[in-house]
Amino acid sequence: MRTYASVQRTMWPVLLLLALLIVPANADDQAAPRRIQEEIWALPLPLPMFAYLVRPVGDGPFPLVIMNHGVSLNPTERSFFPLVEFRDAAKWFARQGYLVVAPVGTGYGASAIDIPERGIYGPFFSKVGKCTNPNFRDAGLAVAQADLWIIEYMVAEKRVLPDGVIVVGQSAGGWASIALSSLNPPQVKGIITFAAGRGGRVDGKPNNNCAPDKLVETTGEFGRTSRVPMLWIYIENDTFFGPALSKQMHQAFVAAGGKAEYRLMPPFGNEGHYFIGSPDAIPLWSPLVTKFLNAPK
Repeated sequence: MRTYASVQRTMWPVLLLLALLIVPANADDQAAPRRIQEEIWALPLPLPMFAYLVRPVGDGPFPLVIMNHGVSLNPTERSFFPLVEFRDAAKWFARQGYLVVAPVGTGYGASAIDIPERGIYGPFFSKVGKCTNPNFRDAGLAVAQADLWIIEYMVAEKRVLPDGVIVVGQSAGGWASIALSSLNPPQVKGIITFAAGRGGRVDGKPNNNCAPDKLVETTGEFGRTSRVPMLWIYIENDTFFGPALSKQMHQAFVAAGGKAEYRLMPPFGNEGHYFIGSPDAIPLWSPLVTKFLNAPK
């Protein structure tokens, strides 16, 4: 059995190789008030993963932002998953002074392999099971555990400050961020979600959730122990988690004791679910996020 140390030794050559592929900030970035630097990292976690990293130019340490991406249950789609799903949003946070880590979850890219007839399955911790009784809770907590590993690793590397962490998540990544809030990690001072939820668009049908009552119930379960300040952003024309469902989730969360500000944005494009991925959306959500980040925690 390979030890954690052996995994680290294996990953470091990859990390050094990828360091040669650092993406420089473009001309527009150079003219910005705060210059930023983009990198690709191989994180030697208990489950190693790649991550897009963007930060201000300089030695730091910087406050940390972790950005959790959404999921696909289709292994073929996961194999073509982009290295970073919301690069422009990540760069915006970096220009505010944060070091941003956007991990690519296990089971994506080259590791997205499922060949059941040969007994081959890639590592993927976001399955929820059958819609008759989906396990939304553990799927969220599994990704939340990866966030805790990232915080521990980045703090140990002395690249980031040991507290004041902000976690941002979209769709299933937002759901994982809500799950993380239920654990109240002391390093995390705030969580921001965009279109958070699980089980959306079953069979590709709009506004067809896998088990909406179960989703609302589990949101309330997370709220019973969550005390991290949160900002939940939803969009009116989100066909995965529409306004009626997202409002029920929020009501269940705060009624149970959770601390979350709910904001419903006007329709955006043809599908509001991907709001955070568009550079055109930054002027719309950045004032809300700036106010949240600057509020006393």
